[in-house]
Amino acid sequence: MFRDKTIVYTSGTFDMFHYNHLRMINYARALADILIVGVSSDELVSSYKAPPIIPFNERLQIIEALKTPDIVIPQHTLDHTEIVKKLNIDAFVVGDDWWGKYDYLKELGVQVFYFPYGTGVSSSNLKKTIHDSYEATLQSQRQAKPDKIEGLGEK
Repeated sequence: MFRDKTIVYTSGTFDMFHYNHLRMINYARALADILIVGVSSDELVSSYKAPPIIPFNERLQIIEALKTPDIVIPQHTLDHTEIVKKLNIDAFVVGDDWWGKYDYLKELGVQVFYFPYGTGVSSSNLKKTIHDSYEATLQSQRQAKPDKIEGLGEK
């Protein structure tokens, strides 16, 4: 704690910002006197999954525009040991799709909370829905076009 303040850190890609992102950040805010939100760089995200759709600087600005974070910082690594030590983090909040990944922080005296996204919206699901919808639209357009125009060239 810093002067009896609880410092909470949460982080994510925050690509295609949606309701579950907001819920997790608000949950972290409820635990915190000081909330720090890390936004993963494009390079970091690309090291473990498909690159983000929204560029890093834009994702950073979206998170900065929220009223809940006190501080928004870039995140360049999934190892939070250094950030925890440098910023005196008391608690870390991350989506439960990372279950168990950050338990090592407990050894540093950090409480780790795996926020339950539950079913529903995720950036990956949004991307798949958009892709599938686009593919279906292309397919229906291909089927709607006739192979030949009847009556042309016939006398």
